[in-house]
Amino acid sequence: MQRFYMRAKKAWDRPLTAYYLILGGSVLITVLGLVMVYSASQVTALQMALPGSYFFRKQLLAAVLGGVLMFVASRMPVKLHRALAYPILACAVFLMALVQVPGIGKTVNGNQNWIALGGSFQIQPSEFGKLALVLWGADLIARKQEKKLLTQWKHMLVPLVPVTFLLLGLIMLGGDMGTTIILTAVLFGLLWLAGAPTRLFAMVLQIAALLAFVAIKTSPNRMARLACIGATEPKTGVADCWQAVHGIYALASGGLFGSGLGASVEKWGQLPEAHTDFIFAVTGEELGLAGTLSVLALFAALGYAGIRVAGRTEDPFVRYAAGGVTTWIMAQAVINIGAVLGLLPIAGVPLPLFSYGGSALLPTMFAIGLLIAFARDDPAARAALAMRQPRFGRKRGAGGSAPARRQAGAPRRWNTMRRRASRARSSGER
Repeated sequence: MQRFYMRAKKAWDRPLTAYYLILGGSVLITVLGLVMVYSASQVTALQMALPGSYFFRKQLLAAVLGGVLMFVASRMPVKLHRALAYPILACAVFLMALVQVPGIGKTVNGNQNWIALGGSFQIQPSEFGKLALVLWGADLIARKQEKKLLTQWKHMLVPLVPVTFLLLGLIMLGGDMGTTIILTAVLFGLLWLAGAPTRLFAMVLQIAALLAFVAIKTSPNRMARLACIGATEPKTGVADCWQAVHGIYALASGGLFGSGLGASVEKWGQLPEAHTDFIFAVTGEELGLAGTLSVLALFAALGYAGIRVAGRTEDPFVRYAAGGVTTWIMAQAVINIGAVLGLLPIAGVPLPLFSYGGSALLPTMFAIGLLIAFARDDPAARAALAMRQPRFGRKRGAGGSAPARRQAGAPRRWNTMRRRASRARSSGER
């Protein structure tokens, strides 16, 4: 048992562990999400007189485009990511302001935060605001750290907090409280990574809590959502908790291994937003506890890998950007799953990489590409990737045979990965 533990620990500490966890975990979540979107959206599509695979095809198209963005982001150098921070922020602010222009912005489920592109396609600019805040905030704090300005509280807060509040204000004009909470979490994550003192951190938290209290207290809809936390009956006083309660029903009826893929009962009109905000409930009903725990394990692995990348780098921008992306994805996953479990109010945010929605999937996959690029940029990971040689298809004329190379004094090439790795540069890992 001890030998197995030591071997597992050694494998876990390899330089490419974070790289494989991010790449493999994100791909598995996306693929499983496509399967569940297809299963959960068929009834909704048929009720709208659309083909059963309508939502799946749109999600598949978004996943393909997102895969291209993820690949491009994973191959871009860090300097280019930093150069894109300001243009992405400017575009996000412009589009988020454009949403409030009459005739351009579109209202969906009571929130005006969409822009119609023609046909059945539309975008939600606030989703791109998350990516913009992560990139711009990381670049800003990294530059201030390089100039040793973070010891002054005004440089810690300005202009990071005012710009974040500008984004939050534009989002709240459309009524999207869920996205506002996620951007606030990203702000706190960046401040924590930058080493903000406790008093400064508490001050920003108090301001955010006060604004959140006012926003919730002045909205009967948000007050009703708070009343539905832990509800077991569709009617809780004056609050309508139909969606929250039927999400619990779906999870409860799944059992250990579920009713089978495609065999959900709640998606037949009982559970609203079955393929978007409450897709985790359908997953629990069809795949059971085993399926939901698998999804949680994949998100946990993704979060661990993001923290590992942020903690082991010496580049300030990489540390802040990796921490910001990890905070974004983990906070959004916790808010979505917590709402489905009845532990948090329903915030109307999708499960990252899993729920239906191209506007959420595209910037999230680009952010995953950032993490992959940062994981590849580690010196030990670069050395390990560079030493991976193909076993077959080598050109005969490229160096000759092994005996000929040894006679010519060429360095010996080991066939085992373990011996090659021993000659790589150390990353300081233990």
